[in-house]
Amino acid sequence: MGKVTGFKEFDRRTQDYRPIELRLKDYGEIFSGIHDNAHLQKQGARCMDCGVPFCQSENGCPVNNLIPEWNDLVYHNKWQEALTRLHKTNNFPEFTGRVCPAPCEGSCVLGLNNSAVTIKNIEQAIVDKGFEKGWIQPTKIAHRTGKKVAIIGSGPAGLAAAAEINKLGHNATVFERSDRIGGLLMYGIPNMKLGKDIVKRRVNLLKNSGVEFITNVDVGKDISVAQLQNNFDALVFTTGATHARDLPVDNRDAQGVHLALEYLTKSTQSLLDTGSANNSKLSAKDKDVIVIGGGDTGTDCIGTAIRQGAKSIVNFELMGKPSARREDNNPWPLWPLIYRVDYGHAEAQKVFGKDPRQYHLMTKSFIKDKSGKVAGLNTVNVDFKNGQLIERKGSEKTWNAQLVLLSMGFVSPEHYLSDDANIELDKRGNYQAKYGEYTTSKQGIFAAGDCRRGQSLVVWAINEGRGVAQKVNQYLKK
Repeated sequence: MGKVTGFKEFDRRTQDYRPIELRLKDYGEIFSGIHDNAHLQKQGARCMDCGVPFCQSENGCPVNNLIPEWNDLVYHNKWQEALTRLHKTNNFPEFTGRVCPAPCEGSCVLGLNNSAVTIKNIEQAIVDKGFEKGWIQPTKIAHRTGKKVAIIGSGPAGLAAAAEINKLGHNATVFERSDRIGGLLMYGIPNMKLGKDIVKRRVNLLKNSGVEFITNVDVGKDISVAQLQNNFDALVFTTGATHARDLPVDNRDAQGVHLALEYLTKSTQSLLDTGSANNSKLSAKDKDVIVIGGGDTGTDCIGTAIRQGAKSIVNFELMGKPSARREDNNPWPLWPLIYRVDYGHAEAQKVFGKDPRQYHLMTKSFIKDKSGKVAGLNTVNVDFKNGQLIERKGSEKTWNAQLVLLSMGFVSPEHYLSDDANIELDKRGNYQAKYGEYTTSKQGIFAAGDCRRGQSLVVWAINEGRGVAQKVNQYLKK
């Protein structure tokens, strides 16, 4: 695929983000939005005839994107055909092309002794060109079955399930407890990484294809599962894993200690409601901010806090600093656990003169002032030995902070919906349903995405949304 000698002739070169000094002035996407055809054709040419394309295997792409095929089509300047191949496996490449960490690139065969193909850049360019050229239009449904399916949760799994169920001719209705459709895509990921106009554009396409959306309805509270069962032929739970991991240390009740998702949600709501995330009640303006926990969510907190005018930002990591290269216990084609500098880290480096991350740090307690507000926290350095956490003697330290954001991942879905439905949970507290089958312990109720598998990637949510749609279709045909 691509040019036979392309990987020898052309070096990997990703498309640049907007310059930091410009993008920090707004909440617009960090991406330049400029797709250079000639440059992308060269990058597509680097896709080698590797025989077994691990990029589209489970280690690479959970939705099994036909990556070598659309790389080759881009190399030959056949963009519309490339879009057709891309949409064949992925309902929302404009989302994954922006927010997916690209495990496909970690599994690229070329990455064994060279730099991987810029798969993510090419994917985003294909779908962006598709919208620009008007090639992406609402789906026309030739026949309706009369069957009705309720989907609870409008994140990527719910949207993918709705899209596929609708294509199969069934009537799909998506219930969302928030005021806007999109779930994690709308409120869990800040605008600079995924523009909300991008989300709304796809939602409008689904509406115009026949999917119904109902907001501000919290199933399990505002309306019961039993009521939905009386009105729908099948239910699909795609609520996500929104029960965040907390930090139960002394003075956790201090004002100003918040879960990361709460902070990001309020910031995005403020941006959409008032035109500025700086108007959020949880603004970081003029505050010493500490983000506890890394990953994408931690980075998003950093990027948001910088734009709100934080006085300082420190990011605590419990683990040590990753190596620059793969360790022996992390071989290809597994996802490379290496040191990376994401957009928020680069922005903090520019603004504050250093990387915000501090490693081997464990928070022991929060500090409250006389009014009950957080004033700082106490930490100790730790090491892992034989699977045990060992505190370093004499490493205690006190940090100033007026805003602390907990970004330590999620443990499970919230349980009021599963309690109302009376479905069984697995050992981790997720809705129990076998992968590939998606059936819960109650007939006619299915579960997919993070609420079933635990916190994961957007691309896995799309995989499960597509999969559950097929199982619902089989159930409705019985």
